[in-house]
Amino acid sequence: MANIKSAIKRIEVAERNRLHNKAYKSAVKTLTKRYLTAVEAYGANPSPETEQEVHQRMSAAYSKIDKAIKRGVIHPNSGARKKSRMARLLKSKQAPVAAEA
Repeated sequence: MANIKSAIKRIEVAERNRLHNKAYKSAVKTLTKRYLTAVEAYGANPSPETEQEVHQRMSAAYSKIDKAIKRGVIHPNSGARKKSRMARLLKSKQAPVAAEA
């Protein structure tokens, strides 16, 4: 444990920031998982309702990722990579549907 007053304060601030960052990262993971389950459902049953659900979940996940980047919780390149992978997955599920139609 630190003895200097400013060091003690920095420890408190660092802990507070760690918990805040942890909450953001957890929210990003949760929204990403919800999006992935919606994409899997869309791949199994491509309908306008499931497609709308996928786009809503994608929008929510993108928004949370962008907010995490803005607040410095995740690196901009990491956020871009996450969004790119999400879009690529949806594109791969849509391609077979487009070929059938």
